[in-house]
Amino acid sequence: MTTEFKQIVIVFFSIFLISCSSDEMSSQTDFILVPPTTTPVTPVINSINYLALGDSYTIGQSVCETCRYPEQLKASLKAIYPQSSISLNVIAATGWTTSNLISEIKAQNPKSNYDLVTLLIGVNNQYQGRSFSLYEKEFPELVTKAIALAKGDKKNVIVLSIPDYAYTPFGKIQMAGQGEKITAEINKYNQFAENYCTSNNVVFVSITDITRQGLTNPDLVAGDGLHPSESAYKLFTDRILPKVKIALQN
Repeated sequence: MTTEFKQIVIVFFSIFLISCSSDEMSSQTDFILVPPTTTPVTPVINSINYLALGDSYTIGQSVCETCRYPEQLKASLKAIYPQSSISLNVIAATGWTTSNLISEIKAQNPKSNYDLVTLLIGVNNQYQGRSFSLYEKEFPELVTKAIALAKGDKKNVIVLSIPDYAYTPFGKIQMAGQGEKITAEINKYNQFAENYCTSNNVVFVSITDITRQGLTNPDLVAGDGLHPSESAYKLFTDRILPKVKIALQN
């Protein structure tokens, strides 16, 4: 083998080694380290003290005690926070107006130590033909009181919209010809409540649209033909729960 031929062989061999080395380095450079995925940890909450304020929609007229939305919400929270002690106090009764609720809160004088307070009130103001100005005065009073009872923290208060009973057998039969009037007035009450809550950074959850399915979906109406059923309250709870989780975690 001549010297010249040996040099040519060495050159080609060197090029081959450099090419292999470059490919190997490129392969190593292209490797991307993916960090391990982590599962969000549910924060530990030792206890949840819940107060539900309202009327027949809160007490759960014509459904079982555990069927009403405050009890369903309590059960949902227990499933999320199994190690937590969860208590529920309900101040509500069928037929109550804003005035009745204010009076009963004063009478019971509950402690201001609640981690969560829900408020659903006003349908009986409308049904009993009370002046709308009364609601304009007393609804803000009730929201203010709810905040005070929620340890003075407005983020722990959730206001629910008023259901529309025009979309029930009672509303269709017993209140024949008044459906549009009922709906218009319920809209007026809810608009005021929502505007007030928005202006004051209080969470407002609308569930009225659920109740407006009552005639097309009879399963959403209780046996009395007027109040929400357990299924309807389940839909209420599903809509409220995400807001509750945010309130409790902050």
